[in-house]
Amino acid sequence: MDQAFNQLAKQYPDLAKFESGIRMLVEKGYFQKGPEILINRTPGRLDLMGGNDDYTGGLVFETTIREATLVAVQPRPDQSVRFYNPAVKSIGWKEKIEFSLSDLMEDGRVKPLEEVRDWINQDPRSSWCAYILGDLYFLINKFPEKVIHGFSLYLESDVPLGKGVSSSAALEVAPMKAMSEMYGIQVQGVELAEWTQWVEIALTQSACGIMDQLTVVMGDEDYFVPMLCQPCQPKALVKLPDILRLWGIDSGVRHSVAGIEYESARAATFMGYRFLCDLEKLEPVLDKSGALPRWIESRWNGYLANVSPSQFRTRYEARLPESISGANFNKLYTPHLDPFTPVRPEAVYPVRAATRYAVEENWRVQSFFSLISRPAELLDTGTGALLGELMYLAHHGYSECGLGSEATDKIVELVQGEKANDLLGAKITGGGAGGTVAILGWNTPVAEAAFQRLLEKYAVWSKSKPYVFSGSSAGCDKFGLVRVSYP
Repeated sequence: MDQAFNQLAKQYPDLAKFESGIRMLVEKGYFQKGPEILINRTPGRLDLMGGNDDYTGGLVFETTIREATLVAVQPRPDQSVRFYNPAVKSIGWKEKIEFSLSDLMEDGRVKPLEEVRDWINQDPRSSWCAYILGDLYFLINKFPEKVIHGFSLYLESDVPLGKGVSSSAALEVAPMKAMSEMYGIQVQGVELAEWTQWVEIALTQSACGIMDQLTVVMGDEDYFVPMLCQPCQPKALVKLPDILRLWGIDSGVRHSVAGIEYESARAATFMGYRFLCDLEKLEPVLDKSGALPRWIESRWNGYLANVSPSQFRTRYEARLPESISGANFNKLYTPHLDPFTPVRPEAVYPVRAATRYAVEENWRVQSFFSLISRPAELLDTGTGALLGELMYLAHHGYSECGLGSEATDKIVELVQGEKANDLLGAKITGGGAGGTVAILGWNTPVAEAAFQRLLEKYAVWSKSKPYVFSGSSAGCDKFGLVRVSYP
């Protein structure tokens, strides 16, 4: 390995381990000797503020984590496509998947999305590869003249599943980056985030916003990625002030954006948007000009984040139903203004709380962003208290939407109990309903000691040792592509 690789391997020990795996696979014949192998490393993400308002056009404030997905791809001279993910064997899944590019084609054309989705889902033991196959499906649709040969892909990941830290985004982005480069396709930044968001929504049918993908694409070590999700407007990265410290604690309750709680809260938000349009006699139209279709109108351009909190409180809140059944909503309005969630007749939706969250969370994140971006000398105890209070309010907003959990509430309660010991605030992250809690504190020995006490108390309460996220790493674009070959 050259000097540049060795320097990267010192910075990222998982890269050195991964390269050893590649070398072994060359010796075993999975990879060929000679042709170049492309490597990308994409981390997961930790949501500090804004986690559930990306699909309503809000500002979000995210950072990367140390845990990452690493992918290696090498072109093949034939049409065979091979995926290898040895870690999944321990949970009963197939570690090796092999097929041909021709399996995605029919009569000279790419098969319809529904057929490919059914093909992926026919064997649950192979479902882990859906995101990677989705990347390939996207590329073969968009660049049929370039995707003319197969490849071998090797994957390792230590981004934990179901903990609300975007294991899915890392699993989409790293292969897309490496595969695109292999096929001579240049993609980065917002475009890469949009491509992989499409994969998650269209192929795997998870109704996600774009914040996860953009964070893991554009993030960097010790920096936050602020972005206004209208639909995707990143701002300059913000460095975490040295006087602050960020942790994440896994609650032990599995989270999924495909879960019914997330789906219900999201659908309720768009139901609230429909009520507001009706109150203002606005006629939404379906805009298909972007990467994904969405409903827009002349006042808020389809984004509840553009409703001012004061106007919502004084003009709209009391006129919204506190809740409504899907059956009753469907009698009043059609179509539903979110192309990616159904309105289930038997479900009851928290319309008022979900709409309020969308409006007020954007204001909270804007305020948080303004405070934490101040020069370090202005980050005094009063500012710290405000940052913490904004996090607690955001956490409460999740609960009102039905996205809380007893375990995450317990962690937040324990943080509040250490208020006098330099822990500032905490909130549930991402899509909620379990997953990880983000904790902000002063970067002091007092805060570290308080955090350790909190861990011990939570371990006793939950009867298990919680997983802790600490530190960050370069995003997909910053890491770039590492090229290796073996004569």
